[in-house]
Amino acid sequence: MVALAVFKPFGLDAWQWQAYVHLVALGVIGFTICMMTDIILKYVVKMPRSFKKGVEYIIHRNLWFQFVNTPLVALGICLYRHFVLTNRVAGNQLSIVNFLETLVIIAFCSFAIGLYWRFKFRSKYLAMELEEIRLLNEELKEMQQAPLSPPEGGTIAPSASRTIEAPSGAVGGAILLRGTTNESVTLQISHLLFIEAVGNYVKVSHLRDDKVHIDMLRATMKQMEETLQGYPMIVRCHRAFLVNLCQVEQIISHAGSTQLLIKHCHESLPVSRSNMAQVKSAINNI
Repeated sequence: MVALAVFKPFGLDAWQWQAYVHLVALGVIGFTICMMTDIILKYVVKMPRSFKKGVEYIIHRNLWFQFVNTPLVALGICLYRHFVLTNRVAGNQLSIVNFLETLVIIAFCSFAIGLYWRFKFRSKYLAMELEEIRLLNEELKEMQQAPLSPPEGGTIAPSASRTIEAPSGAVGGAILLRGTTNESVTLQISHLLFIEAVGNYVKVSHLRDDKVHIDMLRATMKQMEETLQGYPMIVRCHRAFLVNLCQVEQIISHAGSTQLLIKHCHESLPVSRSNMAQVKSAINNI
């Protein structure tokens, strides 16, 4: 309402102190229309049952609110000007020009206010996200430094190549990864860095003689996931990546996305939103 008084006074200067009364009345009209729009949207935009769609719902609902509320508020103001403020100013009669001018001002103000709150809450959200990543990195370090219980009759290797308790069929922490052809890779599970899907092949990155080696196997990520399902520290962080959390140097947040910085090779693996919960759960549970 103040913006209207500034950009389009519509004769308020002729009303002296009564101008403030009219601004308050217009404010009440605008607020009432906002409440009416809110009631309408309860039936137009249904609230999702799942919290996972909460962000999409808020964005979708806010857009609908602007599309419905802005023309209604502009129309309410024009009707008030037409029936109440035409005594001294002839230009307050209801017309298409007046409606469009009022609509542009209201739309601009709504956009500016929405932009302000968007950036305000975005900065607050990013601060919360960075704090969450910091705590997750601390839990990751604790997980990597915690002593691990060896298999029955076995021992824990030194921290540089320590052995995680293996499923049945895996001896001394070593595991055999097979492809659909004759290719295979035998490696210590603690030396596995990550596995990446590359077309009809998978790229297995692992340590050998303190150097990073890459082996290609003709296989699917589903086959690799099934082979490694007994190892809780091997998780799916992305549809194209399986990662060994014990070989993650740091979890980083960059441009709204989360990435895992891998030791030794310093490659960054993306973490998809759908797999983020699985990564967090694995870090906490291990």
